[in-house]
Amino acid sequence: MLDPILLRERPEDVRAGLAHRGVDLGDRLDALVRLDTSRREILPVLENARRQRKELGGKIAQAKREGLPAEGLLEEGQRYGDQIKEQEEKLDTVEAERDALSLMLPNLAHESVPVGVSETDNEEMRRVGNPPTFDFEVKAHWDLGPQLGILDFERSTRIAGARFSVLLGAGARLGRALINFMLDLHGGEYGYTEVEPPFLANSNALIGTGNLPKFEQDLFKVEGDWDLYLIPTAEVPLCNLHRDEILDGTTLPIRYVAYTPCFRSEAGSYGKDVRGLFRQHQFDKVELVAYARPDQSYEIHEQLTGHAEEVLKRLGLAYRTMMLCTGDMGFAAAKTYDIEVWLPGQNAYREISSCSNTEGFQARRANIKFRPDGKGKPEHVHTLNGSGVAVGRTIIAILENYQRRDGSVVIPEVLRPYMRGQEVIEPPA
Repeated sequence: MLDPILLRERPEDVRAGLAHRGVDLGDRLDALVRLDTSRREILPVLENARRQRKELGGKIAQAKREGLPAEGLLEEGQRYGDQIKEQEEKLDTVEAERDALSLMLPNLAHESVPVGVSETDNEEMRRVGNPPTFDFEVKAHWDLGPQLGILDFERSTRIAGARFSVLLGAGARLGRALINFMLDLHGGEYGYTEVEPPFLANSNALIGTGNLPKFEQDLFKVEGDWDLYLIPTAEVPLCNLHRDEILDGTTLPIRYVAYTPCFRSEAGSYGKDVRGLFRQHQFDKVELVAYARPDQSYEIHEQLTGHAEEVLKRLGLAYRTMMLCTGDMGFAAAKTYDIEVWLPGQNAYREISSCSNTEGFQARRANIKFRPDGKGKPEHVHTLNGSGVAVGRTIIAILENYQRRDGSVVIPEVLRPYMRGQEVIEPPA
């Protein structure tokens, strides 16, 4: 959620910033300013009425103790009670209208983010590693996997429909090996606290991260009377671990890592980039989340991105890191780096991780604050998140980059201890 003080004091800066993100506010900004003004007018009237009724309560109690008549005081107390009820109803209406508008507005971009409208305006930050060369015709993972007997799309369709997959044998072990390798790297070497969160989340948690209300069509909701959704990413539970809390600023940054399956309807993407393991309804991911002070969050953002990149370095995979432009960033992000791995089967770099600083946007929605020195006035913490990394797309990258002429695939050395020492996935005899 955008800072209400910014909306109040610099509305035209907000309008310009959201225009860079492709949002035409129309008269919504004026409506937000009016609602904020109304709220600030109601609050002192309401607080005064509450204070007066409280004082009357003391007078009424004293009159009863002394045996004095209290009818006039009771009538006055009733008038204040009616006024309180009226003002509370007005406040609830104003806040509901304000929140309905505010929750649909994306975050403002950091000043360092390039202004643009699409991925063609993104800025390349660096390239690491050289794409492999082959003296034979390379295959895409959707051919390699089935030929190796480790990936089955036909049987998964019978079970759950399109855009699901089944990993078999060495394929299943490879997925598990990647998860354990990433958790050991981030939880061991980089000091993230490993978390096993729920794989379902309620609507308040999804509002906190910005998935609701704007992107409900992308979620799988549990039927019946449950207020629960399958999580689209571990970012949702991890960013809500400290919901409605005030943190001790001396303990920041706090870093978490979690493996979860992720569930997305991918509404609007049908017919686009859906072959093989791309854009599955269910996929595995290791997620990184950090809570930081505002003065340190961009340093933490660089570190978190570097931690995700290290996964690809140790797997020996070529990649590039892109800074997304204003028009290509996610809803909650103030700044985002996409890490794109080289895929020979597509002859292109493709996204495998997205690392974002949301500043105080999610914290305002989830009511997460901190006291800078462990005391004093609390302020909103900054939250950061990034894939550390997506497991399915890493399997794609390994199959396509490590394929050999005979159809076999070499397992990256760093994964072999997690693969019972297996060095190569061979085609079935």
